[in-house]
Amino acid sequence: MKKVIVIFISALLLMSGCAPKMKEDQVVKNEKAKKETSIVPSYKLSNENYRMILPYKPSKARGVIVDQLANRMDIDEVEEGLRRHSKEYFDPESYYFQEGQYLDKDTVYNWLGRRLTKNQLDKEASEQASTLKKNGYTVNEEKIRSDLQQGLNPAIADSSSKKQQEAHPRYLSHILEQNFLQKGEDGTTRLQGVSIALAMKSVYRYQTETGGPYKQRKISVKEMEAQGQKIADTVVKRLRKMDGLQNVPILVAIYREEEQESPVPGHFVQKAFAEKGSASLGKWKSIKEEYVLFPSSHANDKYFDDAQVVKGFADEIAKYFPNYVGVIGKGFYINGEMKRLTLEIPLEFNGKGEVLGFSQYAYGAAKEILSGHYDLEIDIKSNSQMESLIYRDADEKDPTVHILH
Repeated sequence: MKKVIVIFISALLLMSGCAPKMKEDQVVKNEKAKKETSIVPSYKLSNENYRMILPYKPSKARGVIVDQLANRMDIDEVEEGLRRHSKEYFDPESYYFQEGQYLDKDTVYNWLGRRLTKNQLDKEASEQASTLKKNGYTVNEEKIRSDLQQGLNPAIADSSSKKQQEAHPRYLSHILEQNFLQKGEDGTTRLQGVSIALAMKSVYRYQTETGGPYKQRKISVKEMEAQGQKIADTVVKRLRKMDGLQNVPILVAIYREEEQESPVPGHFVQKAFAEKGSASLGKWKSIKEEYVLFPSSHANDKYFDDAQVVKGFADEIAKYFPNYVGVIGKGFYINGEMKRLTLEIPLEFNGKGEVLGFSQYAYGAAKEILSGHYDLEIDIKSNSQMESLIYRDADEKDPTVHILH
């Protein structure tokens, strides 16, 4: 669980001044025939996590995702979820993880744009060719037109037309790349896999005039999947033309965003795999996962038993603590089965003794009531500050408590 890992890492950092030097493997990274020495730590947080090559290299498109996805929880889930789905194809035991190094900011922004209509393309290509000629440059009109026509979202002739905006929404919000490397017998690490997430809208917000009101157009799952598959085919073909990506396996996963104000993130809906050297994706696989808010009508309708368990836990705590204001929960489901439950309990505390007493009681209630076979995390907060943390992995019987000082 993310918060647990953060605390664990912090503890390691605090101890690093007096701890013995951590074991690490020194490898040579072979990148486009240019060799550079890198470090791969010998230890990782768990068998489910990838080891990462150091020094850590941020994505070449770093920061783009923040501009493109309106819901902060979608940002986290796209990144973490793509890594989770990549494990089916790139085993953490034998692959190292690195953020995307092939799609840079300019490329991603260009691909996220709209295609141009014929008239728009003719006009812009003519203007660029004319400017180049005036400055004494050789003009390659075919390349100019190709560079201008990079957008993966549908073309629109008149953005001020509500009818055209409704008929041709922007489906694609973001493209996320992740890289997976392996160490060869010669000690060098080479790219051996690429994963791509296509973040697709569930709701298209648009304006027909600058500064005007926003309108909304909902996008069905079926429509989104059809558009996502078409975009995925184009993306794979483009990747195959890039230096270093001609022969590596490529995973593409389609992510459905939630609405901007949603308290839970969206989820992945489909994935497909292109074998080494192939410019075509194989059969699409459906992904049956979702995040569910507790309490909510959706939780009561679809996951009634789980909703009642969470309610029972909240009711038990409410009996003894007057400052209690409620429990907000988020369940993560795969194939209809809850895999992780995160609960947030906001309270007003008057001292550490009250924090300790509340945490002890919440621990007992969690042990007795929240006994399902899923990862559990309970965040106890005051004024948006974490006071204590209760967590349990799915394979453990008893939760663990941390009181934060």
